[in-house]
Amino acid sequence: MGVSTSRPEPGVAVVTVDFPPVNALPVRGWYELADAFRAAGADTGVRCVVLAAAGRGFNAGVDIKELRSTPGHTALLGANHGCAAAFSAVYDCPVPVVAAVHGFCLGGGVGLAGNADAVVASDDAVFGLPELDRGALGAATHLSRLVPRHLMRTLYYTSRTVTARELHGHGSVWRVVPRGELPAAALALAREIAAKDGSLLRLAKAALNGIDPVDVHRSYRYEQGFTFEANLSGVADRLREGFAPGSADRHTEEDRA
Repeated sequence: MGVSTSRPEPGVAVVTVDFPPVNALPVRGWYELADAFRAAGADTGVRCVVLAAAGRGFNAGVDIKELRSTPGHTALLGANHGCAAAFSAVYDCPVPVVAAVHGFCLGGGVGLAGNADAVVASDDAVFGLPELDRGALGAATHLSRLVPRHLMRTLYYTSRTVTARELHGHGSVWRVVPRGELPAAALALAREIAAKDGSLLRLAKAALNGIDPVDVHRSYRYEQGFTFEANLSGVADRLREGFAPGSADRHTEEDRA
């Protein structure tokens, strides 16, 4: 259990997240993920990184149970800083990042996939921000990198999800494949990218980040300020009390209609 890195072939690193049962990451998990990406990017032999996950889904966001069981705001502050660190590590990785998404990609999962350079998804993948149902805010910055802005707002306000095929139609998902073919499809794209000159790839990544119209770091931290406000007002605690195990599955199965 945790975050691991493998090197399946020259030039490609695969960072895999494994926090059963639904990859809802505790505070330490977000920092482990950030560290793994920094290490992969610092390796001059790496020219592309694949972000993958084990288990039932790609990512179910923050571990709400950890927030509820920790007195005060220590866990909340840790989760917010940890998410910011992990999202930034993916975005700032010196080489291109391919997110391999299966099952549910919720909350923090959207933050990760939205900051990747490319997304390959299985045909059962769904993406969404159930934050308003969980007493939180955030990651609209990253959802807006995956869908048009008015759709982002509708999804955000309703906590509904969109499918990988819908995102493929918007151009934010490169390929949609059967779940069993996802690792090979993500690796194939990473292999194609890694075939380029490593020095030029790093220059290209820096150049593309430099022309982004939105500063994702500042934008996300601005959002987080309202998360703190929701917690200080008490509304976040009230909504989290209604959070139940299996919510990740509920969002993937019910909220798409």
